[in-house]
Amino acid sequence: MSDEAQPGHVRIRLDLSYDGSDFHGWAKQAGGKRTVQGEIEDALRTVTRSKDTTYELTVAGRTDAGVHARGQVAHVDLPGELWAEHREKLLKRLAGRLSKDVRVWSLTEAPAGFNARFSAIWRRYAYRVTDNPGGVDPLLRGHVLWHDWPLDVDAMNEAARALLGEHDFAAYCKKREGATTIRTLQELSLERDADGIIAATVRADAFCHNMVRSLIGALLFVGDGHRTPDWPGKVLAAGVRDSAVHVVRPHGLTLEEVGYPADELLAARNKEARNKRSLPGAGCC
Repeated sequence: MSDEAQPGHVRIRLDLSYDGSDFHGWAKQAGGKRTVQGEIEDALRTVTRSKDTTYELTVAGRTDAGVHARGQVAHVDLPGELWAEHREKLLKRLAGRLSKDVRVWSLTEAPAGFNARFSAIWRRYAYRVTDNPGGVDPLLRGHVLWHDWPLDVDAMNEAARALLGEHDFAAYCKKREGATTIRTLQELSLERDADGIIAATVRADAFCHNMVRSLIGALLFVGDGHRTPDWPGKVLAAGVRDSAVHVVRPHGLTLEEVGYPADELLAARNKEARNKRSLPGAGCC
């Protein structure tokens, strides 16, 4: 996965959003399942009249089935001649071709060294849940989880503070072969709005599989009184999956924003992101 477009090509940054309800996640899958990547690549091929040529997208965060995105970022490398021919009308043509549950908001030439995945320095998600005894507003049902126990937000925030910083989040991740579970959790906080919806803000340099939904599952157990505020931290320290930590449903989760460094720092960030991480002192004995 190169940090520069091949000669004769231009790297284009896409800023996009989608409602994940009817998608089987971001990444293309065998068997013809509907995915965000597949939808956009098909539309791009059609509107540029590229016939059998697929221009593959690289994304900042590969969201799971049912997860939404408001501030997703991807890049694609297009032949320079094709970009010059279509750049003025490409955004509008994509809008006319794409389904209404996915939108591309901007197409811009990326700076040198930009990689949507490896250049990112943080991703910010929001998870929304309500404990209203009447349930979820029907107009928000596809984006807010209903928890049928009263939730103590102060207790949840107390528990969240113990999870901040750089840790091995193996206890909150679905392990993938060869992938590290060490992450830096930069923010984890919850706030209840005037309508009673609790929004959890979760920001990290990167996330491992199911990490956000597992963290929220643990905090919900604290919020409804089934566990004490020190329990999520103990689970983290144990370093193994705990059967009591539930992976909450995906529809409450939205990728809100992706952060990138200044252009002159892109190359250094790409190199850092590709290094396999270890905690200080790890591996000595």
